[in-house]
Amino acid sequence: MDYTERLSNVTVLGAAGKMGSGILLLSALEVADLMLKPENKGKHFVINAVDVTSAALPGLMSYIRAQILRAAEKKTVQLRKLYADRKDLIENGDIIEAYINDVMNLIRPGTRIEAAYDSTLVFEAVSENAALKVKLFRQINENNPNKPWFFTNTSSVPIGGLNKDAALEGRILGFHFYNPPAVQKLVELICIEQNSAGMKEFALQLAKNMRKTVVPSNDIAGFIGNGHFMRDALYGISRAEGLSAGMPLYQAIYAINKISQEYLMRPMGIFQLIDYVGVDVVRFIMNVMNPYMSDENLHSALLDKLFDMGVKGGQYADGSQKDGFLKYEKGRPVAVYNPENGEYVAFDQFGAEVDKWLGQIPETTIPWKNLVRAANKDELAAKAFGGYRNLNANGTGIALEYARHSRNIGLKLVSDGVAGNADDVNTVLLTGFFHAYGPINDFVVKIN
Repeated sequence: MDYTERLSNVTVLGAAGKMGSGILLLSALEVADLMLKPENKGKHFVINAVDVTSAALPGLMSYIRAQILRAAEKKTVQLRKLYADRKDLIENGDIIEAYINDVMNLIRPGTRIEAAYDSTLVFEAVSENAALKVKLFRQINENNPNKPWFFTNTSSVPIGGLNKDAALEGRILGFHFYNPPAVQKLVELICIEQNSAGMKEFALQLAKNMRKTVVPSNDIAGFIGNGHFMRDALYGISRAEGLSAGMPLYQAIYAINKISQEYLMRPMGIFQLIDYVGVDVVRFIMNVMNPYMSDENLHSALLDKLFDMGVKGGQYADGSQKDGFLKYEKGRPVAVYNPENGEYVAFDQFGAEVDKWLGQIPETTIPWKNLVRAANKDELAAKAFGGYRNLNANGTGIALEYARHSRNIGLKLVSDGVAGNADDVNTVLLTGFFHAYGPINDFVVKIN
């Protein structure tokens, strides 16, 4: 079965979710471009969009249509070539509308898993629940005569275990998109020994056609992205808890969030990032990873406490941020949750006091949005950290310790065999988390 045949019948499980909708869009665009090639005229293609929530399917289709329009407007020259035999299509608007209709006609939305029984490729983007994934894979595999390939979007569950428990005989690999899939350039590719060479080649070709940057990860729970993020989050939480010996916990959370964003020159502070992913999701992923970790405990009692108090973070359907560790107004954090009384405390009630305790931020520090656009990012970041070493202040001292710990997390991912090398770790953090510099670098440990 060649590349085109493998994409003749695709199913996306969890298609109405944040990840599934993006995967569905990318798959539909790739299949449509194949379908419209002259050599494939007359061939049958279908994409099954399967989700348990039927009420979400109309909204999903509206989203897909809007995104196809955006994609079509960016490639009118290519579309004119693909529709060269359609003499009835003259204006760009006519061609774009034809393309939208062709892509939409590929998609079959529904709630029945039986739609996957004829598929040759199955993308899975359901919840991070190994038992659920195995159940779905096994059911499809036992009822599908085509021996389909399964591409799971899991960000933490080992692929080898899924393969064994669902009896897939090596026809599964990890194809981990980052959120949102339509925008994020990174795909973590997690292969296992049982994968065929053809399956690996197909995965690489698909990622290339979707214009993704591929980073290979070995099959160890959490892989590279969550392997770093979960430990980085635990470190941030532990530093806040340590600071709470001398100030209220909510103030310590504010301090560490500020340091991990402004001092480390990241797009978000660590507590804002936890909120973005979801307090409940971060907690769940740690619980998934923890049984596989023999030399560490990936667990936070503070996450448990917030979860039990109903503080879960995450995002609304429109992409706006739900309150978590921090409270948000118009997408910006304005207050911190106090676990002691279950109330949010506004920054303006204490922020100036904590900022004074943190001390001066060196002039060499650059806002992330400026640093990430610079041609000499590493040079500028090195200069900023050099300024931290020359300034004896609480904030700069913690920032140096935080950056060094982040570096050690990355090095351990390499030494543990999760990542093949330091460049792979850095690429994941640069591409998947939008960091301006990789965590494994020399300038955070350089001694003046």
